[in-house]
Amino acid sequence: MGDPHPLKERRDPAKMQARDPAACRPRYAAAAMSAEPATDLPATPMTAEELAALPDDGYRYELVAGEVRRMPPAGFEHGGVAMELGSRLATFVRDHGLGQVVAAETGFLLGRDPDTVRAPDAAFVRADRIPPPAQRRGFPPLAPDLVVEIVSPSDRPGQVAEKVAEWLRAGCRLVWVVYPTERLVEVHREDGTAAFLRGDDALDGGDVVPGFTLPLPALFA
Repeated sequence: MGDPHPLKERRDPAKMQARDPAACRPRYAAAAMSAEPATDLPATPMTAEELAALPDDGYRYELVAGEVRRMPPAGFEHGGVAMELGSRLATFVRDHGLGQVVAAETGFLLGRDPDTVRAPDAAFVRADRIPPPAQRRGFPPLAPDLVVEIVSPSDRPGQVAEKVAEWLRAGCRLVWVVYPTERLVEVHREDGTAAFLRGDDALDGGDVVPGFTLPLPALFA
């Protein structure tokens, strides 16, 4: 991608819990705002099908090794950045016939027995990997080619690193972790390398979304 700030060594995303963004993030957010186990739901391991059958109560849910995690709705800044990046990416992908971009709350089944379902803020699946019609009403058993995760002040560094590691292990080729408050993006690739983008740098789809670029000043305008 030609990132201007490459981290030359390969790192395990699961160990990247005290990186730049987390270190400078205020600690005012209440822990209850982070993704936490939902104690008012059945304690036994839940399946992806049972997760899909939960009633809509205004929260977002993910399933991690059978354990349900509940998240509050996104804040205004989070939602604005997610819309800006998601809409630009969707327009580019559609105009070039590259595949499909899906919005937040779209779940992907990453593991079975116990089940893991993760839902990024945006994701891209290339055309030849789009799920068949029979799988589109539930959680498709695949990892997107590109995942976007928008980090809120309440998100814990360890949980962010855990999600990145799961996406990459499942086969995701590119993960963009966006920090709106710090106005930077952490880029993770399938080969284990990572880089920070900041200032006038630009997101680059590389060989995952060929031709797509987005300057950070436009993303964080």
